[in-house]
Amino acid sequence: MDEFDLYEDDDINIGDTYLTFSIDHEEYAICVSYVTEIVRLQKIIEVPDVPNYIKGVINLRGKIIPVMDIRSRFNLQTVDYSDRTVIIVLELGDVLTGIAVDKVNDVTELPPHCIDPPPQYSRGGENQSVIKGIGKNGDHVYILLDTDCLIHNKEIHHALLEVS
Repeated sequence: MDEFDLYEDDDINIGDTYLTFSIDHEEYAICVSYVTEIVRLQKIIEVPDVPNYIKGVINLRGKIIPVMDIRSRFNLQTVDYSDRTVIIVLELGDVLTGIAVDKVNDVTELPPHCIDPPPQYSRGGENQSVIKGIGKNGDHVYILLDTDCLIHNKEIHHALLEVS
């Protein structure tokens, strides 16, 4: 069995163009097909009664977009946002969502032979499903995120719909 046969039944694209970004000194990547734009950090309006990793909403040219803090979502130490913090706006179906990341790095190609399956463990059961694989490109190692799972977790999807 080929190591990527496990992906054939899924709608997960392995070997694509990825936007890479940093969180807590680690490099992550998401498929660029979900990215609509990258915006500088702007005022985030807090919304009550949502999970702590939903920081609130932004008004982006008249569209209200919920913003998820990836550090909080992954149970990493939170830090104050800096001048390098950006919001990556993702579109998944009919849902626009922003994710706040420490900084955007680059756009890179990762062919299938450069991607390994995700590890069989994680710090928390909720987060393992968001890891699509581990990509390698030269000296760089990227944690590939399954953007659909990141946003369409039942609790997160409900919270995002409430604030958008």
